[in-house]
Amino acid sequence: MADLRWDEVRSFFDPDLMGAFPDVFVPDTSAEDWQRVFDLVEARGWQREFRRGGLTLPLSSAAEGLLHGPDAELVELRVCPVPGVLAIFRLTAAEEIDFDVDLRELQGQAGVDILCGFLTDIGRELGKPVLMAPEGGSPDHAVLGFDPEHDRVVLLAAPL
Repeated sequence: MADLRWDEVRSFFDPDLMGAFPDVFVPDTSAEDWQRVFDLVEARGWQREFRRGGLTLPLSSAAEGLLHGPDAELVELRVCPVPGVLAIFRLTAAEEIDFDVDLRELQGQAGVDILCGFLTDIGRELGKPVLMAPEGGSPDHAVLGFDPEHDRVVLLAAPL
C-alpha cells in the first residue's frame, strides 16, 4: 500500500503552489551520513553524475566533496532513482543533507510513489527523518517526510 494517496496530497505536488523544486532536507547529519547516501546510490545502481564546478567527475567520497571553502566551486550529486526523475544533492555542509526534486516529474500516484520510495530509502539508510518543504523553505516548514519512528512517509501539514 502507498504511503500517501495522490488525491490527498496533490497540492503538495503542485509546482505553482510549492515551487517546481521543493527542498528536501535531512537535518543533523555528518560527513559519514553523506557517505552513506553515496554508498546507497552505488548499491541501488541509480543513475548518477558527480559534478564539481560544472565538470563531471568520477564519484568520489562524500568527504572529498565536502572539502571546500566559501569560494569553492559548487559540488553536486545528481541522482535518478528511476528514469526521468532527478534529485540534485548539493554538498554544502556536512551538518545537513539537502536536495531538490522536480515536481513536474512527479505527477499522479506514480510520482507520489516514486518520491515516497526515494525518501524512504534515504531515511531508512540513515535512520533519520527526510523532510520536504516548499521551494526556498526550511525543515521547520516541511509538508511531508519520512518518519523513521513509523517507517513510512507521513504528512506533516494539512494539504491545501
